[in-house]
Amino acid sequence: MTTTSVVCTDLDFSWPDGGALFRGLQLAVGPGRTGLVGLNGAGKSTLLRLMAGELAPARGSVSVHGRLGYLPQNLTLDTEARVDDVLGIAAKRAALHAIEAGSVDEAHFAAVGDDWDVEERASATLARLGLGRLELDRTTGRLSGGECVLLALAGQLMRQPDVLLLDEPTNNLDLVARELLYDAVESWRGALIVVSHDRELLDLVDQIADLRDGGVRWFGGTFTEYERALEVEQDAAERMVRVAESDVRRQKRELADAQVKLARRVRYGQKMWDNKREPKVVMSARKRQAQVTAGKHRTVHTERLAGARERLTEAERAVRDDDAIRVDLPLTAVPAGRVVVSLPGVRLRHGPRVKLDVRGPERIALVGRNGSGKTTLLRTVAGLAAPEGGEVKREVPLRYLPQRLDLLFDELTIAENVGRFAPGATDNEIRARLARFLFKGRKADQRADTLSGGERFRATLAALLLAEPPPQLLMLDEPTNNLDLSGVRQLTEALESYQGAVIVASHDVPFLRDIDATRWLRLDGEGLTRVDPM
Repeated sequence: MTTTSVVCTDLDFSWPDGGALFRGLQLAVGPGRTGLVGLNGAGKSTLLRLMAGELAPARGSVSVHGRLGYLPQNLTLDTEARVDDVLGIAAKRAALHAIEAGSVDEAHFAAVGDDWDVEERASATLARLGLGRLELDRTTGRLSGGECVLLALAGQLMRQPDVLLLDEPTNNLDLVARELLYDAVESWRGALIVVSHDRELLDLVDQIADLRDGGVRWFGGTFTEYERALEVEQDAAERMVRVAESDVRRQKRELADAQVKLARRVRYGQKMWDNKREPKVVMSARKRQAQVTAGKHRTVHTERLAGARERLTEAERAVRDDDAIRVDLPLTAVPAGRVVVSLPGVRLRHGPRVKLDVRGPERIALVGRNGSGKTTLLRTVAGLAAPEGGEVKREVPLRYLPQRLDLLFDELTIAENVGRFAPGATDNEIRARLARFLFKGRKADQRADTLSGGERFRATLAALLLAEPPPQLLMLDEPTNNLDLSGVRQLTEALESYQGAVIVASHDVPFLRDIDATRWLRLDGEGLTRVDPM
């Protein structure tokens, strides 16, 4: 019997512009839960699409042993589709109802097969994912983004695949929905491959596949255990770099000392020649021998230095260089106690009445269920949505980073987009600032429509933080949805050095903890309530 698995053999894949992503990739994933991690642009989502058959490799093959299920990252459902369509049971239900109405058509019995309890099974699956209130005949048009993800996952579970591929499944899910998804993943018994930046989800896997430089390295255990192993490995790699650097310095000194000694011998030999203190034939032989010895000596030390440099290069390759965003914007600083924004009693559009004062450089974590109005609140503070009642008092320059990252013009380069927000800055100033956001040299000339999700986020963040005047209040709406784990770390480090006030709406609790949120507020139908840190 063939074991459930996904096998990639000698896989080559390149983008239409010729950029090679994979060259001879070898990968085999068997039963169990696998977390696929890597930097933005490493090819995680592309690899899942190759496995799912959405993309074709230039060379090599992908073999899937067993039924395959796939939940893509950018999920879109037809708003006119019914719930039973998404679950993949519409035809069976129609046949079942026809039989119940008295039909004896063989085609109806063939359609139902042995699945006579399909509706009960569907209802149980929906209830398991918190969607028990959904009727099978209902259309999906009024479902939230998170509900669409859970419904699509329910559809995959109904099909009972042997291999399930999940690409950033917790995007758009609130905390309650995430817990339901965690339960589904934890109880999975087939082969599962998940791409995610959600640390809690990745701590449910059995192994980590680290996709880097077109290859995969395996680490047994959860993501936390992977991080520990990587930390030990990197400490050892950094020690090897220091040892190799010391060896290069020593070899340089020994080569220099050898050259000094050889120079002295040459001068002594020349002096003996000039003074004619030995027979000419003896001096000529000694000169030739000295030249041979000097050449061998120089070659030995040169080879030793080259070897030391090669060992240093190898040691440096083992050290990961995942650059950090550097933000040094002193004009964003806000004195402690100063009012940044005030909502004395504002009724949100289609939402509750809220009261909120933000003072000084505090960091507010805004949490709540999907549909509770978090995005509406941020848009209202930003002046992008009018309240139904009350007034927002804005005391400092502010910027808002939306979930959809639609602030950039696709036809403009990164540098040109940033220039729109800082019209007084010169091109050289813009490029110097962009380098701090890891867009160095020609990378600043990339068009916005060619950027990956993580790159687009970084470019948008750069445009907001480099804007004129500098923002003293930064509002972020689900900022980690478009980032891999390295990108989340980069954002966390950027916010560490940002000196203004921050309001972050997010379901990513580890991220909210990492940015040291000073106040946690939950938004629900009654308004804002202060809650304990999660």
